[in-house]
This record gives sequence, structure tokens and C-alpha cells, in this order.
Amino acid sequence: MILNTVLVVLTDLAAHILGSKLFRQQFHLLLSAVLMFGPGLSLWVSQHSVFAKKTHFLYRIFLRSGWGWTCIFVGSFLFLLSFSIRRSLSLSIRHLSRLGIAGGLWLCFCKLLDLLENATGSCYETLANSQEITNGQPLLVLREGEIKSECLRAGMLWRGYEVSEDVFLLCLCCLLLAEETAVFGPYLSLGGFSDAPLRILFLFCVLLLWLWIFLLLCLLAYFPQFPTQLLGGALGCLSWRLLYQGWYRLGPSWYCPGRPGMGLLNTKTEANEDGQLSQNHN
Repeated sequence: MILNTVLVVLTDLAAHILGSKLFRQQFHLLLSAVLMFGPGLSLWVSQHSVFAKKTHFLYRIFLRSGWGWTCIFVGSFLFLLSFSIRRSLSLSIRHLSRLGIAGGLWLCFCKLLDLLENATGSCYETLANSQEITNGQPLLVLREGEIKSECLRAGMLWRGYEVSEDVFLLCLCCLLLAEETAVFGPYLSLGGFSDAPLRILFLFCVLLLWLWIFLLLCLLAYFPQFPTQLLGGALGCLSWRLLYQGWYRLGPSWYCPGRPGMGLLNTKTEANEDGQLSQNHN
């Protein structure tokens, strides 16, 4: 009984914050501020910290499978919420399709970034026995005619025009989580039925959002790479703009899944939510 009360209090508070006008209006600005000023934390953090090692279990387990974790928790929450309200499998699939579209866009951008790095990069070999040092680094010799896969397979270095895919993914996942979970607040305010499994899934989504923000801060503080990380964050925000502030606002149709919450709340509430979202993102 006590645990259930704690669960209800925590989820109600989180739903109120995520569904508030201030959060919806300012979250992407907060994320932008983190990207701009996060690298400054490198002046205060210790490079001997456990988070300064890319072998840390948070990086290995969560960061490398970030999109998978996001799809598992957000997809489960969306399906349970939509199906419990309308009992319509087609409506649930339509809401889940937003994850598939975002995942496809992410993969396309990653492929384009890989092609860009291959086209602009060059292969360098480190002279292990060289006594010449340039800016504290061993001498590198350019190897012409090498492609990235062969270069890395031979143990050499590939340097090209990079955009941080990790920061890109984290920013996209943070914005997606904020959008998809924001509908839970209006749903509860209408007196919608919310049993323990739905609240637990929502709480997991909130915890995952904060985990992605924490990992983003860790990457910026312990592994600062300007401007590649800033470009990765900008690409994540651009993807969010294209989908949630562009395409999805066209409304549900055969070519568009619609925004989160469309078709789940009553007509009056949906109209109010549409007007509020329009004001929030102008």
C-alpha cells in the first residue's frame, strides 16, 4: 500500500512537470544550453573518475544500445496507454509508428554521416619508433589510397569530418521521450484509468530521460570534442523539429501518424492541447 502511494505521488508529480507548458516550451532550450556550456565542465571534473573511462558499464550497456532502450520503454508505454484507452490495435500501431519513423531517420542520418567521414577523411600511420613529436603527439604519416574500413583494420588512424553520433542519438532520444510522455499529464487530469503497470512504465521512461541527460553531460564533460558534439546535438534537434514540430503536426492520416495523444483524449481536450502546443512552440 505504501509503495503504491509512493508510485502514485511520484508519477503524478513527473506527469505534471512533463505535461506543463513551461517544460514543453523550454526543454529544447535547456538541452541546447547543456550542449553549449557542458564542455566547460571539463575544467572541474577529474579525469580519474570512473566516468572518464569509456569502458564504464553505463556507456557499454546503455549508450551503445540507446535507441533500443528508448524503443523498449517508450514503445511499451505507448502501447499500454493507447490500447487501454481505445482498445484499438490499429490506433496503437499508429502511435508506435512514430518510433519507427524516428528510428529510420536516425539510421539515414548515421549513414550520411558515415559517408561524409569517408569522403572527407584520410588514413594516417603512427611511426612507433619515431623520435619526432608534434604538439605532444607522435608523428603521423599520410597513407594515400586507403579506405576507412581497411585503415582501421590495419590499426592505423582515420581522421575526417566527424559529427558525434552519440550526442546526436542522446539528444534525439531526450526530445522524443519528452514529447511522448507529455501526454500522460493531460490524461491523468481527465481522470483516466492508470494502474500500476502503466505508472511503472511511465516512471521508467522518466528515469531513462534523466539517464540520457546524465550520459550527455558525461560525454560533454569527460570527452569534450568541439564542434563535433555541438553538430551532433544540432542534428538531433533538427530531427525533432522535422518530425514533432513539422510532419506530425499535419494530423493523423495514411501518410502521417499524428502527434502524441491524438485520438486518445476527448475532442475538446485534444483541441485545447493543440492550441497549447501551437503556442508553446511558436
